[in-house]
Amino acid sequence: MANEPLDLVDWRFTIDFEGIAWAVFDRAGESVNALGRRPLEELEHIIQWIAAQAKVNGVRGLGILSGKENCFVVGADINEFDEFDTEESVSSTINTVTEILNKIEGLEITVVCGINGACLGGGLELALACHYRVATSVDITRIGFPEVKLGIIPGFNGTARAIRQVGPVFALQNMLNGSMLSASVSRKAGYIDELVENSAQLRWRVRKAILSESKSRPVKSISFIMTKWPFRSFIANKISKEVGKKINPEHYPAPFQLIKLFKHCGGSHKALKLAETKAFAPLMLSETSRNLRRVFKLSEQLKAQAPRNIRFKPLRVHVIGAGVMGADIAGYCVAAGMQASLQDLSTDILKSGLKKQEKLFKKRFKTSSEYNAAKSRLIADPEGKYIARADIIIEAVVEKLDVKQELLATIEPSLKPGAVLCTNTSSLMIEEIAKKLQDKDRLIGIHFFNPVEKMPLVEVIRGVGSRDKDIHRGCIFVRSIGKLPLIVKSSPGFLVNRVLTPYMFAAFQRLEAGEDMMQIDQAAKVFGMPIGPIELADRVGLDVCLHVSKILNKDFNLPSLARLLANDKLGKKSGEGFYVWKDNAPITSIVNTEQSYLCQLGHELLKPLVVECIRCRDEKIVGSSDLIDAGVIFGTGFAPFRGGPLEYAKSFNKTATNYHFT
Repeated sequence: MANEPLDLVDWRFTIDFEGIAWAVFDRAGESVNALGRRPLEELEHIIQWIAAQAKVNGVRGLGILSGKENCFVVGADINEFDEFDTEESVSSTINTVTEILNKIEGLEITVVCGINGACLGGGLELALACHYRVATSVDITRIGFPEVKLGIIPGFNGTARAIRQVGPVFALQNMLNGSMLSASVSRKAGYIDELVENSAQLRWRVRKAILSESKSRPVKSISFIMTKWPFRSFIANKISKEVGKKINPEHYPAPFQLIKLFKHCGGSHKALKLAETKAFAPLMLSETSRNLRRVFKLSEQLKAQAPRNIRFKPLRVHVIGAGVMGADIAGYCVAAGMQASLQDLSTDILKSGLKKQEKLFKKRFKTSSEYNAAKSRLIADPEGKYIARADIIIEAVVEKLDVKQELLATIEPSLKPGAVLCTNTSSLMIEEIAKKLQDKDRLIGIHFFNPVEKMPLVEVIRGVGSRDKDIHRGCIFVRSIGKLPLIVKSSPGFLVNRVLTPYMFAAFQRLEAGEDMMQIDQAAKVFGMPIGPIELADRVGLDVCLHVSKILNKDFNLPSLARLLANDKLGKKSGEGFYVWKDNAPITSIVNTEQSYLCQLGHELLKPLVVECIRCRDEKIVGSSDLIDAGVIFGTGFAPFRGGPLEYAKSFNKTATNYHFT
């Protein structure tokens, strides 16, 4: 049967000799597929043609595939979200898309989609509108609804279809945490009907499903009882209470709106679809969503710090120093698929560092073969024999300039050509550390944050003479282990520690003036910080805080801090600092303070951090204002819904009448 002459840019539409229509999404000029205006218009043309011509042309079914190698559809094109300025314009566009998906669902012929790679957000909503779903079982295939991370909810009737397909309990959990599920978990849940081993088998299996007129069957489970009243109210109230323990509805309204939709409309598929569409527009136009979309774009800017046009694939890492940071860096590299050798003068410290990584491996690898393979890739190397084979060498010894200088000079002759030499320093100048090297311009900084497993940012420090080639390779290494690189100029404290120090020490000064410690920390949390400045200092280590302050030439006269240090009360690591620590957490009590005061205090607490960010911008510590916001969000946990410290200062100065950042 001849191909149909539709005028398409982002889709390829053909009909094969068996009467199967194929719609292949391959968005022009993009590395991934996202549902923007033109792709959706073209999909509508395809569906309209199918609806009108299927019987006439003997079309037996429609297969929807991706033309991208490792991506089905990553979701809607959030770059187009900023074009909307009224709820009416949002709702009009949403209604157009939901009508397209309703038409797909209502086609008389069988519609099957084949998924390989990311199937997220709007991509999953498209898939759920199809009659049957086949996916590859490879690791890159990920299914989920990440919308809450953008301050919104599924907008193309994904809420209603997901609840109908997999049951309300699983669907709500998935939508509320925004997680990406593996293909096997998605198959077990019911999002996916069938798995194939690889992409080469995908089209053939989609064809077979079409010819057999396969239809997906929603999972039948006792959880569907929860869609009935009063069970629906009970489960909604319980989930809302649990979510409320983690996030503030004033800061992040989308999850609570999702729960509310289920509570009031979850008993009717039709009512839930209508209510979802109505709820979507105000969320998308909210300040929270605007800022969270900005944070997503900032993360993409960080990823772009690693050039794609440089051929460098690090496979072997050598870490010197098996203390907490060094061992965790090596373990994390292994968890990301690399081989890591770990070196230390102390046999006991080396053994302890290796042993500690077993917990990470058990969390990451579910089968014994994967776990054992990971353990075999983490090599004890007390004599440094693996240095000569390593693509990346990371020095992670004590933060003392002379120790680092001597060590790096000793290992320099052993490095292979092209290997990247790094120092994991939190505050020391790269050019100072490199002074005893023969090739001083070879050294770069790689600053990981503690805990390595959880903190997404890694500062890549450019010394005065550091070569672009090595900086770029350092960024590629950071991306290859799933972290976000930020190129920072070598200067005291770099970016993250520099902006955190005045923030923490200003809080210390409030303590000296008699303010309540727990009230200070609570005010920071009300602002949106993950933890308060006093608890943060305890977690970092009070000795480390003092060391960094000296590097920054900050003269803080704080008797309370001096007393704690004199008594070896260093914070969490010693069991006591400002707080007493038990079971890995500080012992706290309830703070009974008016919310309005905590809000004002939170702003006052964050002012030193914001002001220091402005100075870093003016001194060009990183490449742009956006990158400062990105670094502070991903390096400190600065309230994402505020869009970053500089963005917050900009918006605050527009609305405040008597208070400005300077």
